[in-house]
Amino acid sequence: MIEAVKLLKSFNGHLILNELSLSVRKGETLVIIGRSGCGKSVLLKHLIGLLKPDRGEILIDGINMAGLSSKKINKLRLRFGMLFQGSALFDSLTVGENVGFSLIEHTPLSQPEIQQRIEESLELVGLEGIEDLKPSELSGGMKKRVALARAICMRPEILLYDEPTTGLDPIMAGAINDLIIEMNDKLKVTSIIVTHDMTSAYKISSRIAMMYQGKIVQVGSPDEIRNSKDPVVKQFITGSVSGPITDAQFKSFEQIQGEHHS
Repeated sequence: MIEAVKLLKSFNGHLILNELSLSVRKGETLVIIGRSGCGKSVLLKHLIGLLKPDRGEILIDGINMAGLSSKKINKLRLRFGMLFQGSALFDSLTVGENVGFSLIEHTPLSQPEIQQRIEESLELVGLEGIEDLKPSELSGGMKKRVALARAICMRPEILLYDEPTTGLDPIMAGAINDLIIEMNDKLKVTSIIVTHDMTSAYKISSRIAMMYQGKIVQVGSPDEIRNSKDPVVKQFITGSVSGPITDAQFKSFEQIQGEHHS
């Protein structure tokens, strides 16, 4: 359904995606793992068309996004829903207005139809009856669920999750993982999740892809990744460190992280 072909992307001379290739099958839940700052979120932004590669192709059902006009990319993007790392809710809008934002902007649905879809989406994530609250009145876990309700409100074919359990306690992280599984079962979507949480990765994935130095170094089932003989994969999933991090490596990592956040 989605194919990245030899993606190359640099920021200020730093190579982030290094001829990365990856295929995503229709209906699967693919989890992308890798160290912080390795370019996982950058890859997600390429898949949804928020960033363009310096070289390479993104194919959605065989359609090359690089050859599309901005208008056609925006239309194609409506097939996606995305849960951002920080939830990215609009503080000035109510929960209902946040969830229904894309419907209001991009569909001809009537107000009663939009309201029904908002209520259905909130019910799917277990948050009935909170349409009139503001984001400031919600806990971190509730914000994540509202952001997920917004992501599914357009009934997308593809859901992208950027670090969905970051900043949550283990119980709430488990609840979000259960929701991701439930969304796949109920909505029959294709899901791509970026995370460094191996507990989540093993629980929710059909397949796991390990990203390292701008490339995908291994793709496999949870069991195949858990039992991988690749030293890079083994080091990441066990959390072991094969030596001290040098000052130069740490400074380079900080610089790349700063560029990603900017």
